[in-house]
Parts: sequence; C-alpha cells; structure tokens
Amino acid sequence: MNEFSRRGFLGLAGAAGVASLAACAGTGTAPSTGSGGGSSNTIEFWSNHPGNSKPVEQEIIKAFEAANSGLKVKLVDAGKNYEEVAQKFNASLAGGQLPDVVVVSDVTWFNFALNKQLSPLDDLLSSAKIETTDYVDALYNDYNLDEKHYALPFARSTPLFYYNKDLWKAAGLEDRGPKDWDEFLTWAPKLKAAAGSDKIVMELPDGSNYLDWVFQNIVWGYGGAYSKEWTPTFSDPNTVKAGTYLQNLAKDGYLKLSKDPAPDFTAGIVGCSMMSTGSLGGVAKDAKFPVGTAFLPGDGNCPTGGAGVGIPANISDDRKKNALKFIEFLTNAQNTVTFTQATGYMPVRKSAVDLPVEKTFLEKNPNSRTAIEQLAKTRSQDNVRVLLPGGGARIGKGLDQVVSGQDVATVFKGLDAESQQVFDSQIKSKLGA
Repeated sequence: MNEFSRRGFLGLAGAAGVASLAACAGTGTAPSTGSGGGSSNTIEFWSNHPGNSKPVEQEIIKAFEAANSGLKVKLVDAGKNYEEVAQKFNASLAGGQLPDVVVVSDVTWFNFALNKQLSPLDDLLSSAKIETTDYVDALYNDYNLDEKHYALPFARSTPLFYYNKDLWKAAGLEDRGPKDWDEFLTWAPKLKAAAGSDKIVMELPDGSNYLDWVFQNIVWGYGGAYSKEWTPTFSDPNTVKAGTYLQNLAKDGYLKLSKDPAPDFTAGIVGCSMMSTGSLGGVAKDAKFPVGTAFLPGDGNCPTGGAGVGIPANISDDRKKNALKFIEFLTNAQNTVTFTQATGYMPVRKSAVDLPVEKTFLEKNPNSRTAIEQLAKTRSQDNVRVLLPGGGARIGKGLDQVVSGQDVATVFKGLDAESQQVFDSQIKSKLGA
C-alpha cells in the first residue's frame, strides 16, 4: 500500500482559518452521473466567504466579468463555514446542482479527492497554459494526492498570538509574545492581577470552533502530536501533558472558551488569544487599544490550515475550462493582494509580496508583516485532524471535555480508538487506489 504522505510546507508556507468538522465531506457518496444542469457560460462559485470576504469576492467577480466578455459568475452563499460548504457539496454529489467552483478547506479537500469527486487540475492547467510556478510552492502542493493537485490555494492563514499591549504594560511584561508555554504560565498570574477579577487572561475558541486547530501548537510545544502519519498518538505522554496544561489553565482561572474570542478580545475583556490571521482585519478595526501580534509560542510549532478552491469532477469540460479561468483570476497576484488586504489572509502568489501596493500595505500594517514572517515557521497539521473524516470535530469535542475537567488520559485514549477505527473503515483501503 502506498501511504499518502503530506508534502512539507517550505519557505513562505501558509494556512487558513481552518475547518474542523468535516464529518460529511466526501466520505463515499458516489459521484453524480450528470453535469448538474449548469450553464457553461455562468460559473457558479460556492463559498462561505472566509473572513467576511463576500464584498471583496464580489469586487473580484465584477473585475473578472469585465475582463471576460460573455462569462458570468454566480456567487452562492454555500454555508457559514467550511463544514457547511462541504455538506452542501456532498449533498449535490447525490444528484443535485453541482457548482463550477467550490471552496474546500484543509479538512475537507482530501476526502473529496480520495473519492474522485474533485477534478485533478494538472491536465486542465496544462491545456490552458497556466503556469503554477508563481504559487507559493508549499501552498500549491498542499492539495497534492498521488502527484495530482485537486485545488488551488485561495484563503490561507495561520493562527497568530494576539495580545492587549495595554494589559501587557500594566502587568510589567515585555512587548512580545511568550517564547513558550512554560513562560506563559509564569506570566499568567501577573496578567490576572493586572486585568482584575472581571476580566480573563486568555480566551480560545471552543471545540466546535477550531480549538483543535490552535491546540496543536501547545501539543507540539510539549513534544506531543495528534498522530504520526496515520497512527493516532493522543495517549503519548507528551500529548497528555499538553492536555493537562490546557485543563490546568482553565482550572486556575486563566482560560475560558467561547464560540469566537474576537469580540471579547476587542472589547478589552480578554488579554490574549490564538486566532486566525483571517481575524486580523476585524480585530485591528474594532479594538480600542493597541493590538500586539506575535508568532505562536515555540519555534516552528505553528500549524498550517486553510482553504483552496476546487472544481467538481463530474461537470462538463466546457464548465471546467471556464471554472479554471475564474480560479486563476481569483488567485492571481493582484487579486490575492486585494483579497488578503481586505481579510487578513495570506498572499498565495510569490510575486504578490513584491507588488508596490503590498509593500506599502505591510509598511503601514506591521501585524500583517508578523503573519507573513511566521509562515516560514509553519508545520503541516497532523493527519488525524485534517485528513480523517470528522477528525477536527472528534478532537474538539475531546478538548471541550478536558477543559471541563474530565480525565485527560481517558479522553485521549478514546480519541486514539475512535481515530483508528475511522482510518481502518474509511481511509486505509483507498490509499494508493
């Protein structure tokens, strides 16, 4: 069996506000036998508008239509997050209206590709004479399965460590993020004392909203992992140590979980958080205090993630051709700059950072520069989170249980067993097929 091994992220590697519940994403539904009834000159684009990006998506679509007479793009609200888009796409595979272009996240693309429900793009790119060398290599290769690429990078980000500079100053701390999580533990009492009883030191997204994504940083920081290749490693003592650390932060009154930490952070109720760079635009706009950003604690422990755009396998060749034309336009150097400046996501083209408009932007927005500089410190996510169906949801549920006080070793032992069962029943036989 040829086990699929994810390509490492190199150089300007990135990720995005990551999906965590892909329970329904391409887990075996047979491909639809028709083209879905779409029109070849109307490109239907299914998106969740990552980073509240609907206005900038519409702006790019308007420019595409002006440059491509006779082609129209219909932007469809396909869900409020990556998981809902995957569920809608999965339902369409059973015989409904297929889109021409669909947003697929780091969690959802793999199973659609494995089940031959997304088109491999390499021949289409070659026929259209579209060069891929300007895409950040690591981001382009993130959608590689058996030497075929099933999406192009679109909305990519990493988590950042966000902190309230005023609180940091009041606590007598240096204006920087913690070097590691042990150092943060020495800071937490000082931050709590400076914040007062009505505020919280750290707020993170809960298990239904990507705690499983950002927690990878803590796990790796203590030498643990969710898995080694396809083997679950939640019961590894170092992984359990990280889970215990998280539990103790909550037990000691330094941590709370919520659906979205951004509102509490920008309101000054919370001292720090780990959130996607995709939140950067909104946080910078809404905060009434100076916002600091830093690399995640630890060297090289920043998880990748994110969303690309793919084309369904079972639509007509004409539709695929026009879909690719739109995807190339959506993700070209100028438009990745337009998109990322509006949202906080990462440019997906190498040449984008050399455009004058991007150079000027980064000079005026040092927090965005922090995000780009951290990309060289990123690390591909563990397989059992991003490549197993429902991986993020399972891990997130387990982490919620840990934070609420359940025994870490018991919860993590259960995650090992559940993850192994899903791999054996849904993935193992298809690898190398």
